[in-house]
Amino acid sequence: MFFTFVRGFVQLLLVIINGNAKYMNRDRVPKDENYILVAPHRTWLDPVFMVIGARPKQFAFMAKQELFKNPVFGWLITKLGAFPINRDKPGPSTLKIPVKILKTGDKSLIMFPSGTRHSTELKGGVAVIAKMAKVKIVPCVYQGPLKISQLFLRKKIVMNYGEAIDVSDIKKLDNEAIAAISKRIEQAFKTLDDEIDPDYVYHAE
Repeated sequence: MFFTFVRGFVQLLLVIINGNAKYMNRDRVPKDENYILVAPHRTWLDPVFMVIGARPKQFAFMAKQELFKNPVFGWLITKLGAFPINRDKPGPSTLKIPVKILKTGDKSLIMFPSGTRHSTELKGGVAVIAKMAKVKIVPCVYQGPLKISQLFLRKKIVMNYGEAIDVSDIKKLDNEAIAAISKRIEQAFKTLDDEIDPDYVYHAE
């Protein structure tokens, strides 16, 4: 309920501020199953538009444990589905918590395979969690303003969603298999970007 309320409020606020957002191919997003929603991490705005476009599904997401030190902010992001991870020393819970959420709850998971906004290298966490939880990976991409201040310029924003990537054909999750899944995701990102704008080039700010 809290997640849905906040999402609706933020969506209304964004319409007032920007009013120029488009969500392509929402019909590709699974309706009656949990999944991992992935995107290249280009801006702090990524997850906001990702969850708006994938409504009414609710989501959980990983957040670095330092964000939970502030009790008020920690409470807020926890209510919104965040759970802490130690990026420097990831333990078993880094996998166990998201897998449990996907297998036993009604929330899907948001992940950024590249980890940071300034990296294009895909990491293997998405593949491992998807395989362990037996869920699909849904790729999407964001094209638009990279800074919150740029929203007021009413520049065009586009979220594009891809076909779900099924990893059930992967029998053994070794390094070769993880690399193969990462390649599928990377190719999906490129295809989705091309569907929006074949000339699009991301420049990290």
